[in-house]
Amino acid sequence: MSVPQPPEPIPGARLLFSLDPAVSHLNHGSFGAAPIGVQRAQQRLRDEMEANPLRFFTQGLTDRITHTRRHLAGFLGADPDGTALVPNATTGVAVVLHSLGLRPGDEVLTTDHGYGAVDLSVARECRRTGARTRALRVPLEATDEEVVQIVRAGLRPGRTRLLVVDQLTSATARLFPAAAIVGVAREHGIPVLVDAAHAPGMLATTVASIGADFWVGNLHKWGYAPRGTAVLVVAPPWRERIEPLVVSWEQESGFPGRVEWAATQDYTGWLAAPVGLFTLRSLGVDRVRAHNAALAAYGQRVVGEALGVSPADLPDPGGPGVAMRIIPLPPGVAPTLDAARELRARIAERLAAEVAVMAWRGLGWLRLCGQVYNSAEEYERLAVRLPPLLAQR
Repeated sequence: MSVPQPPEPIPGARLLFSLDPAVSHLNHGSFGAAPIGVQRAQQRLRDEMEANPLRFFTQGLTDRITHTRRHLAGFLGADPDGTALVPNATTGVAVVLHSLGLRPGDEVLTTDHGYGAVDLSVARECRRTGARTRALRVPLEATDEEVVQIVRAGLRPGRTRLLVVDQLTSATARLFPAAAIVGVAREHGIPVLVDAAHAPGMLATTVASIGADFWVGNLHKWGYAPRGTAVLVVAPPWRERIEPLVVSWEQESGFPGRVEWAATQDYTGWLAAPVGLFTLRSLGVDRVRAHNAALAAYGQRVVGEALGVSPADLPDPGGPGVAMRIIPLPPGVAPTLDAARELRARIAERLAAEVAVMAWRGLGWLRLCGQVYNSAEEYERLAVRLPPLLAQR
């Protein structure tokens, strides 16, 4: 197995961000980081809003939102008329669940790789409606074909009302064959919601090529947009059935306006989002994707070796372009959610490194990300300092 090499840094990329240079920010996947140009663009919009709030909200704001929506949808390869801006992917999931009209006896099918907040949202909607939820167990090392077969065997036509799958999982950094899964579900007339929280900006796959009934993705993670910028993409047969979580004056305008408009919320993040995509394009989309994936692979190898994990035991993300990697922690380290949170905070405080620590299937996992502001030295430094910290348990 070849040893991954760190990519050449992208000149000047680190200077585009206002991140604290005394901290190694190795967890871009949780909250992202908006470039300075994006921050300034949003601040200019905030200044405009505060200079005359009435004019800002009542003269052309919906048109500006529509323009932004079309710009973002074009980048993602999605139908602009079927795309709605939402605060985050979890909100998009809640909108879909709210609109399905679940009943007692219905089932929402998920996998055990799903995002925790999405699982909680599914559970709440099932409690409210009398439906049930069931999670398919998918081995971490399963091939794409095996994942598809597990899903095929788990579907219950006539009972399964919705299948929720990740395009790229948060807890396990695993790329799922989303398009193939959608195809299997469609054979049985079962709609699919793809949680693509990490896809925009990181993965080259277009929304249209997946063909899901519902697709949600965040722009603030890998698309350099302000936090609070995400999209919900809905296939044509479902659009008139989509209802917002809160009714507004745009209710009668239909989808997507009825979902986007929420009266006096702060829309400046959405309006500044195209500047994030401009930054990404200026750096070179393919160049950034290749750099980030290679850096994450390098970080996984050097930290994994420091923790005594052989290369063969380092989980493969299941496809190219993935800029997140996970490393198994020693037995007994961070096996629960509370323990994982405590360890993450300890690493941040004592090692000045921001990482993600996950508890999945009773084991602790370290998740590292690669981004243009990172350097190989940051992962090497973590590899030296982390084992002594873990030994202090």
